Amino acid sequence: MEFKDYYKILGVSRKDGTKEIKKAYRKLARKYHPDINPGDSAAAQKFQDINEAHEVLSDPEKRQQYDRFGSQWQQYQRSGGKPEDFNWGERPFAQSRSYTYKTVNPEDFEELFGTRGGFSDFFNNLFGGANQQRTKSGVGEQRFYRETQSRQGGDQEHSLQVTLDEAFHGSKRVLEWSGGRKVDVKIPRGVKTGSRVRLKGQGGAGVGGGKAGDLYLLIEVLPDKRFLRDNDDLKTTVQVNLFTMLLGGKSSVPGIDRTVTLEIPPETRNGRVFRLRGMGMPKSSHPNQRGDLYVTVETLLPQNLTDEEKKIIEKWKKIH
Repeated sequence: MEFKDYYKILGVSRKDGTKEIKKAYRKLARKYHPDINPGDSAAAQKFQDINEAHEVLSDPEKRQQYDRFGSQWQQYQRSGGKPEDFNWGERPFAQSRSYTYKTVNPEDFEELFGTRGGFSDFFNNLFGGANQQRTKSGVGEQRFYRETQSRQGGDQEHSLQVTLDEAFHGSKRVLEWSGGRKVDVKIPRGVKTGSRVRLKGQGGAGVGGGKAGDLYLLIEVLPDKRFLRDNDDLKTTVQVNLFTMLLGGKSSVPGIDRTVTLEIPPETRNGRVFRLRGMGMPKSSHPNQRGDLYVTVETLLPQNLTDEEKKIIEKWKKIH
């Protein structure tokens, strides 16, 4: 028998009342109704689960039994509400058992099980058991046994923004979560927006001795004022004075890791693109290999011309 978390199915919390539950049910029922999703078996199953969850959580008596016994509430109901007739051994996860026990005082017991005595953390840990009370030296103690199913924790995702320089050189970060948990992160060279960096064993905690899941960092490379990134290539624009564009010469081009000298041929047209091999980004699969840098040259026209310069240009215009 598969365990179903009715609260999760409806997207409500255990603190929500009947009004919130009915509101969530109506919204989901409209979305997954078979008439809206003809031929969709997944939607049909979802609609069935939604109705099942609503039937239980909208009924105060059924909800109370479900809160206490989880997926076994119907079995408890069939037993006539007698715990001694409730068959605890027929749970679907009884084949994979590990037992732990803990002794707590009455205050801890009330905090764990709630004022109604229900198993308040049943949904996260999937445990059940019988309670046995004993008294020692006049002090009340509660001893209970917990049964859990061993399973691996879930994988998690966390978005992380990095600069273009960090993506080029690689970097290290320390991520900190609430509660003081810290994780050291190494960002490999060449990551792109959309890259996923896997941190093994840093995801959700396992249950019953199961391994922790993995944490995946979803990378976003921030825009850079100097370069436009195109996969492993970079693009930039430099301004070259009019005389160099006409007569030829040299111009400095700042790359992401070094500055190089670009040879400008005579009579270079405005907007021409030069390709500088191996001056782009590291390739994520082969960090020692790099893409290219594409340089667009723009003519920088002289400003604040003197009268003499204007006369020379007019004369040149007539000659040309």
